[in-house]
Amino acid sequence: MRHTRKRRSIPVLEAGAAALLIALAQSSAAAAAQTAPRAAGYGTATLAAHPVKPVPAVTDHVDARTLTSPLPTSQCLTQLGIHCYSPLQYHTAYGLDSLYRFHINGAGRTIVLVDSFGSPTIQHDLQVFDAQWGLPDTTVQIVQAGTIPPFDPSNPDMTGWAAESTLDVEYAHAIAPGAHIVLVETPVAETEGVTGFPEMMTAEKQLIDAGVGDVISQSFGATENTFPGFDKGDFSSLLNLRYAFKAAARHHVTVLASSGDDGATNATLDGSGLYPMPVNSWPSSDPLVTSIGGTQLTLDDSGKRLSPDVVWNDGYGAGGGGLSAVFGRPDFQHGVRGVVGTHRGTPDISASAAVNGGAWVYFSYQPTRVGWHIIGGTSEASPIFAGVVALADQVAGHRLGNINDALYELGAGRHSAFAGVVDVTSGDNSFGGVTGYTAGPGYDLASGLGTFNANLVWSLAFTAR
Repeated sequence: MRHTRKRRSIPVLEAGAAALLIALAQSSAAAAAQTAPRAAGYGTATLAAHPVKPVPAVTDHVDARTLTSPLPTSQCLTQLGIHCYSPLQYHTAYGLDSLYRFHINGAGRTIVLVDSFGSPTIQHDLQVFDAQWGLPDTTVQIVQAGTIPPFDPSNPDMTGWAAESTLDVEYAHAIAPGAHIVLVETPVAETEGVTGFPEMMTAEKQLIDAGVGDVISQSFGATENTFPGFDKGDFSSLLNLRYAFKAAARHHVTVLASSGDDGATNATLDGSGLYPMPVNSWPSSDPLVTSIGGTQLTLDDSGKRLSPDVVWNDGYGAGGGGLSAVFGRPDFQHGVRGVVGTHRGTPDISASAAVNGGAWVYFSYQPTRVGWHIIGGTSEASPIFAGVVALADQVAGHRLGNINDALYELGAGRHSAFAGVVDVTSGDNSFGGVTGYTAGPGYDLASGLGTFNANLVWSLAFTAR
């Protein structure tokens, strides 16, 4: 998730000729300059670079080595000391192969991904990615919302957002290989506060009004308390940016956002550390948006689960979650009022986001780092779930719109796993010395309703209205 936050680094062994880069999707702004405000991408990949940012995006990248070819999980463990996963392993883990066999692959649906600057090599990189995993080729539609500045591979803000863009495109496509992918590039990096948001929200609204897109994934965010007027109880600077989401509601478009990569807190504006108290990020906190949190999967080389998923909290980051200070409890959270009280709680549901269990991503936009990299963060989780929504749209034969009512209805029953919502009952999202929330039975502020399996595609298709 794109956001502002210091880059985390991990030691890795020499492997091949290049260097492995483990990108914490959330800080897609790639720890954008340690002296400058972090970009908001996260996974909501930038949290620190959140290109899941102000929610603080998770630092998009953790410096390491780049590999000339991806490794199986067992070799990642022995050579790098972490788990690494391919899209094919996710297909197995979430049971999606059962859908692909019936040609449920997102065909006829469109996923919109929004990132500052984009990546100059996105089409080539996706083709390499597809060839590696046997996925069908597709043409990414690039929409430039303004004059995009020339790409500078030495600019950490641009390379962070390029990583975020690549992660978003490759994993939305991997989960819904038949869907059309639209990458929206904006000319101003999203950081804390309102910076970058007007360009993003205007671009989203223009596409929505033009009928483009069935589901929008946003791997970025900004902490609510950094919007002007917040300290005086004036939330207008944030609330005035909701016009894209209101348009999405009118046009029945589903909108997702990464919950952040720093647990119950977020990065400071100057990248010097974390806020010393729980804070939430927008747009993840918006009731018109589905907030996507992070889990950690433990899989074997084939994608079989070796243990139940837990809340992402692996030392590199933690899944964002907590209570909004701007939005009150929405109707769809009435059934979990014992947890959220009178506030909007996040996340709503979670997907793979751990760095120790990150996703293989290929990129070539930076000459010194051409190759395969491991990236994690809720910036990974949001495009993965966008793919799931596209599959459900295909089954339904129409857009599902805001899916929050349906998610909470499906997650409330005793047989929620049969409906596709799988409870996550272990782990917490404490991080950086800030006490977070603990997962337990039912809804919680660490994993939301939990995670999902392939049944959710069918359930959403017939439940979302």
